[in-house]
Amino acid sequence: MCDRPRTRALRRMASILLVGIVSLSLGACAPGAGGGGGGSTGQPQSLVLASTTSTQDSGLFDALIPAFEKADPSYKVKVIAVGTGEALKLGEQKDADVLLVHAKSDEEKFVADGFGEARRDVMYNDFLIVGPADDPAGIKGSNDITATLKAVDKTGKAGKAVFVSRADDSGTHKKELKLWKAAGIEPEGDWYFKTGQGMGETLRVASEKKGYTLTDRATYLSMKDTLELDILLEKQPPLLNQYGVIVVTDAKNEAGAQAFSTWVTGAEGQKVIGEFGVDKYGEQLFVPNASK
Repeated sequence: MCDRPRTRALRRMASILLVGIVSLSLGACAPGAGGGGGGSTGQPQSLVLASTTSTQDSGLFDALIPAFEKADPSYKVKVIAVGTGEALKLGEQKDADVLLVHAKSDEEKFVADGFGEARRDVMYNDFLIVGPADDPAGIKGSNDITATLKAVDKTGKAGKAVFVSRADDSGTHKKELKLWKAAGIEPEGDWYFKTGQGMGETLRVASEKKGYTLTDRATYLSMKDTLELDILLEKQPPLLNQYGVIVVTDAKNEAGAQAFSTWVTGAEGQKVIGEFGVDKYGEQLFVPNASK
């Protein structure tokens, strides 16, 4: 009989320990516990953004991505900066969650083929033809793109000029090829140099070779102090450079992709885009124009 109080005490201790163990187990399995997905109590989820080298090289993402992550700390953005063609392939393969690219007809086909959800305009700037100050093709001040390209072609074939092409299936490269085609020219020969690189590297090569190239305004302005290249043709309607955002269909992080698309086309994202570069360059590098 004298052992009964002790037995009851041991049973109470065992019950308390069991309740504690169960509580700890339930807590460990609760949403947001440990190193799980996003949310205010967990680690941010990875969000893969495939975009163009121009948005990267211009420095836009140095402003845009931190602003988005501050506005929605549930996500940590990983940027893959490639040509638009490669970005679209990454979307097809589900290796990116959201795309920010600039080849509208290809983007619309991407959506029509079921790889992406509805495309939305985000911003635009324009393309430029830049080249050496001595301008051997004599195109400075021209407002005729066809005449400009014919002059470069003729001077190049005469061995007096070089045109440097990205040749990387980027949005810029796609635009360049359309301009050559519209001019009735198929560029080929030693004067037509292909880098297979992004916009920044292509501008550096063009500067070193004292050649001509097609570039977006943002990347050129962000690098112009390091280049020996002048703007020779600009502000022509065919040189408009429109960017769009697309959420990849069945993306690995579709919620994050939707969140980024909504933010970048909303008031806060558009404000960041509109203000970027103004203090440093005295003009907008990108003009926000999100679809309403």
